[in-house]
Amino acid sequence: MSSINHMVTFTLYAGKDTPEAEAFLKESADALANIPGVEQFQVLRQVSEKNEFDYSFSMVFANQAVYDAYNNHPVHRKYVEERWEKEVSRFQEIDLIPHVK
Repeated sequence: MSSINHMVTFTLYAGKDTPEAEAFLKESADALANIPGVEQFQVLRQVSEKNEFDYSFSMVFANQAVYDAYNNHPVHRKYVEERWEKEVSRFQEIDLIPHVK
């Protein structure tokens, strides 16, 4: 089974490059990057004028079972309920696997 590159691109109610946004990004990284199975966690800032979102989180999971465990992990579930749903105004998730021919 292939690894999964999980990305979520988003915009915050707090705006871009605000102290509140910076706190959200740091606290999110501290919480999410430490969940078992998360590899190569990155916080990214959008610089293209062609994209309507401001930030992204990117991470890799070894396989679907590891990704499912992450989604169901109590830290992730609490984070989504207490932070993500209240502070993120719009988002899009992208889950990619290597395309091998």
